[in-house]
Amino acid sequence: MTVKSAKLLDWFWLLACNLMWASQFVMVKLVQEQMDPLFAVTFPIALSTILLIIFVAREPKSRVTKRDVRDFILLGILGQLVAQLFITWGVRFAPASNAALLALIMPISTAVMAHFILGERMTKVRWISFGLALLGVMACSGVDWNGLSFGKGYLVGNLLIFLSVLGSAFYNTYSKKVLEMHSPLKTLLYSYYALLVVLLPMTIAAEPSGFTSLPHYSKVVWLGLAILAIFQYFLSMVIFLNVLTRLDATQAALSNYLIPFFGVLIAAVVLHEHLTGFMIAGGLLALSSTLLITVWDGSGQAPKLEEPVKSEKVS
Repeated sequence: MTVKSAKLLDWFWLLACNLMWASQFVMVKLVQEQMDPLFAVTFPIALSTILLIIFVAREPKSRVTKRDVRDFILLGILGQLVAQLFITWGVRFAPASNAALLALIMPISTAVMAHFILGERMTKVRWISFGLALLGVMACSGVDWNGLSFGKGYLVGNLLIFLSVLGSAFYNTYSKKVLEMHSPLKTLLYSYYALLVVLLPMTIAAEPSGFTSLPHYSKVVWLGLAILAIFQYFLSMVIFLNVLTRLDATQAALSNYLIPFFGVLIAAVVLHEHLTGFMIAGGLLALSSTLLITVWDGSGQAPKLEEPVKSEKVS
């Protein structure tokens, strides 16, 4: 496989990740017909953690240092917990259009964090890609410009959404650093451990009915929970972290601009919402920008044609 073919494959995997992430909005809306929002996040993540335990058990055992524990706590709390919990609270206190607009800053936030944490830099190709992606995503993001409101009444909600976006950006950036010592599966599993230590007690205290109602959920809701657990919190994250071992965090983060486009497509298919030519054109522009930064940006790491052996300390 040539280097360019490997980069195209990475681009394909990023498309797959963002397609799965875009389905979250429909799935979460579906499962919340019979459960509260906090449980709708905690339960599928717990199921994903069980899946990760099974797969990680097949990997070589490694010794986790105190520094590793700190890193996983940072990923779990400042990354996953802030991202998942704050968006759940934020959309309760601010219009959905505010959330859609604020989500557009995540790739840019990742680029800034990657500069300071990882020493990554912005090149001409990356600036052009970001510009094209912004133009495209503005056309198909679903932001209701008339419905935007950033007044004092929505200050708390907007702040929570903004912090959620920063949490996602931090996870995408800092996990790149952790992946230098640990496999994608272990990085995700241990960060979920830290997340559930905080999230599970909160869910039990605030929404205990979610657990007692488990036998009464419909088949459709269970299907939604399974899709969230397997694709949203497990498969997509493992694929993304694998790609992150080969690309810069800035390159991988730009693909997040595809989420609004895929979200519009899913809504058109599942909810029969109207899809305009303007939205399609915007999505194609976002697709082109991610292809440009993934395949033709030569400043990042060259894709590894074979999976490297992780240099982990075996006890």
